[in-house]
Amino acid sequence: QVQLVESGGGLVQVGDSLRLSCAASGRTFSYYTMAWFRQAPGKEREFVAAIHWRSLDTKYADSVKDRFTISRENAKSTVYLQMNSLKPDDTAVYYCAADDSRSWRWPLISEYDYWGQGTQITVSS
Repeated sequence: QVQLVESGGGLVQVGDSLRLSCAASGRTFSYYTMAWFRQAPGKEREFVAAIHWRSLDTKYADSVKDRFTISRENAKSTVYLQMNSLKPDDTAVYYCAADDSRSWRWPLISEYDYWGQGTQITVSS
């Protein structure tokens, strides 16, 4: 069983930066493809970014490309999401997710086996 704990959310202003962290339990973190999703009020959960477990290839939603960066530190079993130039549309609960199947179907919510509890980000104008 894997437990994921997000941190780093909060209230920020338009244009600000923020870094989310997601700490994972378990000894096989390096084998997990990791991703971030978000869910705004009244909307479905959507893909934000993913990082492959071995190649470290990254994928981003068009809405965050060139503003957000996903990275991982296997020695700390942690994945990060650096968010720059934040916009009001980025307001959502952000979830960390882990896929232990070693596939690379990164945007599909159904691929991810483990989820964090979520952290709220509010971007105020």
